[in-house]
Amino acid sequence: MSVTRTIVHLSDLHFGREDPPVVAALRDAVALMQPDILAVSGDLTQRARRSQFRRARAFLDTIPAPRVVVPGNHDVPLFNLFARTFNPLGGYTRHITTDLHPCVSDDVVWVAGVDTTRPETWKSGRIAPAAMERLGELMRRASRAAVKILVAHHPFDTPEGHSVARDTLSALTAAGIDALLTGHLHASYTGHTAHRYNVAGRTAVVVEAGTALSTRLRREPNAFNVLRVSQDAIAVEQHSWNGGGFVVVDAQQFRRADGGWIGG
Repeated sequence: MSVTRTIVHLSDLHFGREDPPVVAALRDAVALMQPDILAVSGDLTQRARRSQFRRARAFLDTIPAPRVVVPGNHDVPLFNLFARTFNPLGGYTRHITTDLHPCVSDDVVWVAGVDTTRPETWKSGRIAPAAMERLGELMRRASRAAVKILVAHHPFDTPEGHSVARDTLSALTAAGIDALLTGHLHASYTGHTAHRYNVAGRTAVVVEAGTALSTRLRREPNAFNVLRVSQDAIAVEQHSWNGGGFVVVDAQQFRRADGGWIGG
């Protein structure tokens, strides 16, 4: 029987615009799942204020699981130009984590985070060359059989101004990334790279999360994802808020094959 790891994927918490009943329900739902890893793909706050970071940290501390957390563009000050220029992630590193290259791994999964924020443009994303080098170092230490999952705030194939460049995605999949967990758009999506565009070489699973807690909804209710991962399979569930709790509204299965992942 294959060993499975449960990963809860949250994104776009936006403390400062959170919905209190949803916060309580999400905390309870995640507690019942007892995840092996909590992955949070950015925008923990609405305006990168101290009180918002404190509330975000207090919420994270209610989930007793190893965490891979990355910042989003809302975790960079928008109106404080001095802070945005000289210490854009000061609040994030003070209250959430100083580790901008988080990684949790074993023989089944390797889950790493990367900072895609661009303080100079605030909204769009990129992976800096130094961060790509650091990812390469972390991957070289990973178990060869482990499913390699990257957590980032910005997706990789959305309209200009929102996404990380697609050539970066090609480099990541070629290097061995099996799945990408992102947010930013407040819209849920699960598929693989071959569904939406051509990427030479391997295919990877793409999992985008809606906003977990924010009242800033865009065409769908609050949502989060649950991944159950073994060395040869990835199952993804989308859990959405129905006004009284979180319920599963979509489930997809992927399996490892020559050239990457198929299914969905």
